[in-house]
Amino acid sequence: MSKVIITCAVTGSIHTPSMSPFLPVTAAEIADAAVGAAEAGAAIIHLHARNPEDGRPDQSAEAFKPILQSIKQRSDAVLNLTTGGSPFMSVEERIRPAATWRPEVASLNMGSMNFGLFPMLGRFKEFKNAWEPKMLEDSRDLVFRNSFKDITYALTQLNETGTRYEFECYDTSHLYNLHHFWKEGLLKAPLFIQGVFGLLGGIGGHPDDFAHMKRTADRLFGSHYQWSALGAGRNQLPIAALSAANGGHVRVGLEDSLWLGKGKLAESNAAQVRQARAVIEGLGLQVATPDEAREILSLKGPAQVGF
Repeated sequence: MSKVIITCAVTGSIHTPSMSPFLPVTAAEIADAAVGAAEAGAAIIHLHARNPEDGRPDQSAEAFKPILQSIKQRSDAVLNLTTGGSPFMSVEERIRPAATWRPEVASLNMGSMNFGLFPMLGRFKEFKNAWEPKMLEDSRDLVFRNSFKDITYALTQLNETGTRYEFECYDTSHLYNLHHFWKEGLLKAPLFIQGVFGLLGGIGGHPDDFAHMKRTADRLFGSHYQWSALGAGRNQLPIAALSAANGGHVRVGLEDSLWLGKGKLAESNAAQVRQARAVIEGLGLQVATPDEAREILSLKGPAQVGF
């Protein structure tokens, strides 16, 4: 693998507006962040939407419409809509934007898990909105539900749209869950697996954790998948480097980390993309264009989306 796909997740639902002045919140801010990341070298943009008034996650199809339309007019990047939404939402609510807009890619979480965001209360003390500290505190008793029934429902709704998936796997059990659905015939190769490292409730961010996940994926899927990886928080760049060095793709963005370095907030998603690109090119590899990413992942192309 000489072409490395950079995915940029520009806002997410984990970080809150009070944590960084650079976190995009409004539709215009999210679209601008996406275009900037694409110009910096991201082939895929992973998208969430937020309420423009207070920044809370908004998983209505209507919230995504202006974001999608603005990016499509200004960029040829592959657009990837979350079906993770927020771990506090039902699966029906979470898949609605992807079912409505039929993107080239949608994320899909591959297993239930504890989802601990509350440690951020130790770092961030002042919040603009009451929902922010409450969401973090409530994650002490949060199970992010992704049952076999939920995953089957998402696949049943989305497979007919021609959308393919970014399979978010937070532990080895999620790889086995994915293998089950693949062997059942609900999924077609190449599978695009996104290993997620360093989030409390999932696998850690140590290089041994990465190696264990990658070995397991290799054993289960052989040549039938494409590997990518993201690291939460301070794990972002080390995991990106490990993934690229081991023949995989990388994901960065303010959804996964607010930081560019120790104690330094990233002022844009594009800055993180440029940082990842420097690592990739320093390894003698090339960054994939959007069309190259479409070919690698066997995507349906931008003419077949619903926006």
